[in-house]
Amino acid sequence: MTLLVIGALHWDVVVRAARLPQLDETLRGRDVLYQFGGKGGNQAVAAAKAGAQVGFAGRIGSDAAGASMRLLLEKEGVDLSQLQQGTGASGMSAAIVTEHGQYGAVIVSAENHMYDTSALKIPTRCAMLLLQNEMRLGVFAVCAAAARKQGARVVWNAAPASDVSLSDLALVDTLIVNRLEAADILERNDVDCDPVAAVRLLSALAPNAEIIITLGGDGVVFAAPGQPCELQSAHSVKVVSTHGAGDVFVGTFAAGRLKGLSLSQAVAAGQKAAAAHIAQSR
Repeated sequence: MTLLVIGALHWDVVVRAARLPQLDETLRGRDVLYQFGGKGGNQAVAAAKAGAQVGFAGRIGSDAAGASMRLLLEKEGVDLSQLQQGTGASGMSAAIVTEHGQYGAVIVSAENHMYDTSALKIPTRCAMLLLQNEMRLGVFAVCAAAARKQGARVVWNAAPASDVSLSDLALVDTLIVNRLEAADILERNDVDCDPVAAVRLLSALAPNAEIIITLGGDGVVFAAPGQPCELQSAHSVKVVSTHGAGDVFVGTFAAGRLKGLSLSQAVAAGQKAAAAHIAQSR
């Protein structure tokens, strides 16, 4: 195993309807989809599909949703020896998507927030730890410190970007955020500020980390420690759905770095995989 992903798993129930309901209103929906989700799970699958040896550490409940998520991860070849199982409900989300692309959702973390960090074991062959920010407060710092102690690189997709501290950033080798998350960390209201300037400001907070800001259709801007910023344009594709594209980018990027790709090459690989995901019917 060379990559250990620690993160949340959500079983997504997605209902399509003509519009979002009003309070106390019942609408007839067009169809319903049951989807594997959670940033941790999505990124683990993306990394495995990109050729990485992946292990996953997280927590599911003792329900059908948990069993379905376990089965999907197993089918992708992800090592689940550190997947915990509780007695409660697995994490889930219920979403309504309208014909015009409006979206409303409720996410319940459930057993994800019961993840026991004291049971974590960083494998001796682990070269990289990949984390997000969907677990309860404090999980990132404990896991990242354990990884660094063993010499593994720490890649942090700080999404959502809540409760990010300077002490957390000091544990990071690569920080990946989108425009909104960068603005949140920098405590700025202007999410459309110059992305190059945002990279520089984040670099000042985490001077030893690679900084990557994804810009959706505008590409990706990034910089290695002490190096000038680079911008890669996005691929031009027919957009079917952007849902999950960020997780595909992150997982593929991590797999690329483990293969020995440079920062720029791994970003390009992530962009290519995300573009293919966006254009895919599902």
